[in-house]
Amino acid sequence: MPLHFTEQELAERRAKVVAELRQRGLAALLIFRQESMYYLTGYDTTGYSQFQCLYLGEDGRLILLTRSADLRQARLTSVIEDIRIWVDGGGSNPGQDLWRILEEQGCHGQRVGIELEAWCLTGARWEYVRAAMEGRCEYEDSSDLVSRLRLVKSDAELEYVRRAAALADDALAAAQRLTRPETPEQEVLAGMQSAVFQGGGDYAASRFIIGSGENALMVRNFTGYRTLDANDQLQLEFGGAYRHYHSCLMRTILTGEPSPRQIAMHAACCDALQACKDAARPGATFGDIFDAHADSLDASGFGEHRLNACGYSLGALYPPTWMDWPMIYRDNPVVLEPNMVIFMHMVLLDWEQRLAMAVGDTVLVTADGCETLTNMGTDLTVN
Repeated sequence: MPLHFTEQELAERRAKVVAELRQRGLAALLIFRQESMYYLTGYDTTGYSQFQCLYLGEDGRLILLTRSADLRQARLTSVIEDIRIWVDGGGSNPGQDLWRILEEQGCHGQRVGIELEAWCLTGARWEYVRAAMEGRCEYEDSSDLVSRLRLVKSDAELEYVRRAAALADDALAAAQRLTRPETPEQEVLAGMQSAVFQGGGDYAASRFIIGSGENALMVRNFTGYRTLDANDQLQLEFGGAYRHYHSCLMRTILTGEPSPRQIAMHAACCDALQACKDAARPGATFGDIFDAHADSLDASGFGEHRLNACGYSLGALYPPTWMDWPMIYRDNPVVLEPNMVIFMHMVLLDWEQRLAMAVGDTVLVTADGCETLTNMGTDLTVN
């Protein structure tokens, strides 16, 4: 069975969830996030694009409700023994199938927690669930329950994070080598993705972001590629992924002769990134990191070109995004603890002059500060 963690570690994680359920007075947790399922049981699938739910009772009982296509996937990748199938059909209502599990487990008239913040729990699917429970049991949004536990990584998880960081370094090295005038963006992207796969990595949960010229200001994945000019800017946000754990980087690579403003923007991003790293220590908050970012970029004179968030937690994530909870934004009260993994990105977007610059690293919070996981440095690459 290809479990990526010991059964003991998975059991210890579930025991923490069960303890929290009892403290909150909840009879069960209805788990819809694939990340949570993977974290608690090892269950690894892309089947979350359709309706599925993992029931975890306050007695520790696990029941997976999924489709027939994922039956064997669950058996092969997880510790889940009780797997129920809802059948595809014109009149299928998996909410009723889920209610039958809840009723069977004595949840009638009880209060259950639900992961409402989940990609697969669309509005239509939530209506199936809500209607089935209406008047039969109470529920509350418990989207934070497993997410908070996932914030602090175990030693086994950190091994995967470090593997991911090495893969991100390989991807950056490929980009630095391939970013040349008259090179198609796809060639750079292919080299970066190849470096991750050849290094033993996985598909990342987010698509790599690549854009040159004025497209560098979009900092989002989009379709339509171009070929690099003699004097160009290539914006890159990417990550290594190993066993679904991520470590991300963000860099702007230039071709030709950089302008004084580009050099100044890069220096401002590097200073802000260092300020954020200095602020990232146990007891500080995610909001404190944002303040360090904002104060530094404002002082540099580039404040009007910065963004309103500058990073987020990372962990084991599935598409469509590697962005984990919580984000780094003003006044975010979540407190940093050792073994949290955080991606910090300093982004400047000057629309008037069509200039972009970004520097971002992944860090590991330690007992007295943070450790930068990349070995590539933040020097400006100009080819």
